Amino acid sequence: MSNTKSAVLEYGAPEPAETAAVMADKLRFHTDSWDLSVDLEAGRPDISVIDARSRQAYVDGHIPGAVSLPHREMTEEAAARLDRQKVYVVYCDGIGCNASTKGAYKLAMLGLRAKELLGGLDWWRRDGHPVATSREPGSLRSAIAQEVARA
Repeated sequence: MSNTKSAVLEYGAPEPAETAAVMADKLRFHTDSWDLSVDLEAGRPDISVIDARSRQAYVDGHIPGAVSLPHREMTEEAAARLDRQKVYVVYCDGIGCNASTKGAYKLAMLGLRAKELLGGLDWWRRDGHPVATSREPGSLRSAIAQEVARA
């Protein structure tokens, strides 16, 4: 065994229960593109997707079914139009963007349940999911059907 200290263990290692608690929180606060795509394809009525980027970024490309609600426009008035029974998955461009963090925070402060999409639109695309380019939300199921029809 080497006499050098471990870089991995320099600050110790958590007990299993500590790891489980932190990982459970991470899973409660975040989701990934695969899990979101499964729920959108299934048409789950309790999940809605919000694009927290600018309205122009939404038009240029968004997750099918997502609604454009830039984080700067998340007000009490805007929140009053949202269904309080749903969980809102908020996204932005990706890890270099924090609009999804700001959006999830603002929705939560307005009394809505929100999760952040890990990796945003960037990881959604990398995972091979379709992207819509319109002002209308559409749906993931219709986007997949259109791709199949084109093939």
